[in-house]
Amino acid sequence: MNPAAGSNIRSFVAIGDSFTEGVGDELPDGSVRGWADLVAIGLARHTAPEPFRYANLAIRGRKLAPIVAEQVDAAVALNADLVSINGGGNDIIRPRIDMTAVARQLRDAVDRLAASGAHVLLLSGGDPSEHLPLGRLVRTRGEELTRRLLADPLPDGVTMVDNFGDAGLRDIRYWSADLLHLGPAGHARVASNVLRALDVPVPPEWGVDEVAAAAPGAPARRTAAYYREHVMPWVGRRLTGRSSGDGREPKRATLEPVALD
Repeated sequence: MNPAAGSNIRSFVAIGDSFTEGVGDELPDGSVRGWADLVAIGLARHTAPEPFRYANLAIRGRKLAPIVAEQVDAAVALNADLVSINGGGNDIIRPRIDMTAVARQLRDAVDRLAASGAHVLLLSGGDPSEHLPLGRLVRTRGEELTRRLLADPLPDGVTMVDNFGDAGLRDIRYWSADLLHLGPAGHARVASNVLRALDVPVPPEWGVDEVAAAAPGAPARRTAAYYREHVMPWVGRRLTGRSSGDGREPKRATLEPVALD
């Protein structure tokens, strides 16, 4: 059994960007859920009736440097049993990137988290390249970042979950309307990848296996409306130096009990 699995985990902190915040998995009240929330639920079920606590410090739009500067020390201070980290997705879609620096910064953050005594989940995001303009560049950079991260052995107490290498997750059914963020089914699949890596059962009502067994979705159609609603606002933010996360606070800044209702 994985050393971080099952009854060994009583608390979980997630750090990162929109992928970890849960963008694309919107709830009726306008809030977002996402894979990290689902992992917290799966872990809480597995440890019940013992209490389980969860915090999510991720903020959409963050590049890796702000993630490390703003969230790593905050996560360490919460002293959780499990900490997940994902970052670099917003770096690899920029025109220019220093891949060596990004990989080194992410590995340094992993080392700092592991040194705190927490078990660390290092996650790559899903691969959106089959649906995006300039998707080939995104895939090439994503694969290079993964190779650089794994060029040296990971420290003890670190579990890698390679969602970018999950070919099934590239299917259009797992993605939201903007084709950049995962949709509800995609977040559920990532959550199942994480729980399985930790030897924790995946709740069957998530329907992960049923979605995976269904026929692939039709290729995405990037219409004029798609560019108007999703691409142009992103370009506008880049030109003006703004981010979708400007002014946002973490959705769950402290360790709070996970309610199983």
